[in-house]
Amino acid sequence: MQETSPIVIGATPLTPADVVAVARHHAPVTIADSARDRVAAARAVIDGMAADPKPHYGVSTGFGALATTFIAPERRRQLQVSLIRSHAAGTGSEVETEVVRALQLLRLQTLASGHTGVRPAVVDAYAAMLNAGITPIVREYGSLGCSGDLAPLAHIALAAMGEGEVRDAHGELMPAAQALAAAGIEPLVLVEKEGLALINGTDGMLGMLVLALHDLETLVTTADLAAAMSIESQLGTDAVFAADLMALRPQVGQAASAANLRAFLGDSPMVASHKGPEDGRVQDAYSLRCSPQVHGAARDTMAHAATIAERELASVVDNPVVTADGRIESNGNFHGAPVAAVLDFLAISVADVASVSERRTDRALDPARSHGLPPFLAHEVGVDSGLMIAQYAAAGIVSELKRLAAPASVDSIPSSAMQEDHVSMGWAAARKLRRAIDGLARVLAIEILTGARALDLRAPLEAGPATGAVRDLVRTVTEGPGPDHFLSPDMEAVTELVRSGEVLRTAKEHANV
Repeated sequence: MQETSPIVIGATPLTPADVVAVARHHAPVTIADSARDRVAAARAVIDGMAADPKPHYGVSTGFGALATTFIAPERRRQLQVSLIRSHAAGTGSEVETEVVRALQLLRLQTLASGHTGVRPAVVDAYAAMLNAGITPIVREYGSLGCSGDLAPLAHIALAAMGEGEVRDAHGELMPAAQALAAAGIEPLVLVEKEGLALINGTDGMLGMLVLALHDLETLVTTADLAAAMSIESQLGTDAVFAADLMALRPQVGQAASAANLRAFLGDSPMVASHKGPEDGRVQDAYSLRCSPQVHGAARDTMAHAATIAERELASVVDNPVVTADGRIESNGNFHGAPVAAVLDFLAISVADVASVSERRTDRALDPARSHGLPPFLAHEVGVDSGLMIAQYAAAGIVSELKRLAAPASVDSIPSSAMQEDHVSMGWAAARKLRRAIDGLARVLAIEILTGARALDLRAPLEAGPATGAVRDLVRTVTEGPGPDHFLSPDMEAVTELVRSGEVLRTAKEHANV
């Protein structure tokens, strides 16, 4: 766990880097004084409405389809408890700690906005739980993405009330009350409006979007590096990546990927060995020649998704909200459509980048297309299978990624007695994107493993500085060309090098990127 500076909540919108720091690296959080003042002022508005005999949604009424039912003052605390207990209805496997921490953090950000009407004690409790490393158990299924991520957020709120189960900072499963007591945190006793404020938000899907974008920043550039290893080892040309050719089609992402390919292939003796008029192969297969176009499309999709994420990070998502002039108003800002759509869009791009990577791997293993490499890069053809089944694994993953690319956001299903008759399914879109990103990392690792062996088999031709350095890195965790051996550990080890960013760091250190 790395040391990180405290993240200040409530002074300015959180950045994606803030979310990653708290979710993954357990950075501490602190509440801005200005936020405390806003929270207290908004709570005063709610307290005034609670005393009003006129019904106000979420303050003195039921919720959802029961919004017209007036609740007497003496029953309102029970109403809050019942809301959280009933909505903490997740099922399935535990959600990853980093996702739950992002969920907690982003709800805290909205609570600190001064537009939800919670008491300062609620803000303090959520911050204290994060700082103590208390992670409520959130289950895989339960959110329709409208009104936000109700069930996942309810599990957080339940733990803050001292109910349900959590994992402590050491990962030990225990009752929430025990964890809170050990951390010196008083369980919350919710009052008017607070139950709604704790569960109305897009925080789960947004947190997963931010984490996904962080991972994809590494993976898409790693895809450029993997393509460079394939192009180089298959004796492809780098001429098609020239800057003036890219300028003829001014797509931003394409230009960035092409620049990476030029840098990763720069000063390569292997590329230089077949340049000139004697080499008539100016038309490499699409999987080689069009790598910048495919990877670039993913980059452009990521840029759009990042814009949506930044807007959502600057948003207050709750219903009803306390306005700056002291009104309490219902709204529909909890609907996850903007976030759900880009989560699905990213899943499409992930599938496409993985698909073209698998095609480059397959070419390296086929002697009819690899320009002189042995079949399947095997040591003794006919006896050894080489990397044949590694490609099968990549193909199987790509097939799944195509299924995961089917959008969740168009699959609305009505709920709450038709009050919530159109939902975003953003949580589901985010969950499948996380699985897709895991698959992409594995497909790229298989291409890099293949490219490293292919570069070795081109000896005495030498690889370029960047690709050669990555080949040498791969050799620290895998065997080089030779008789068949247990291949799965090699694939897992290279996948970890890809995920950790070590492959990309190594390439950048040896290239002008």
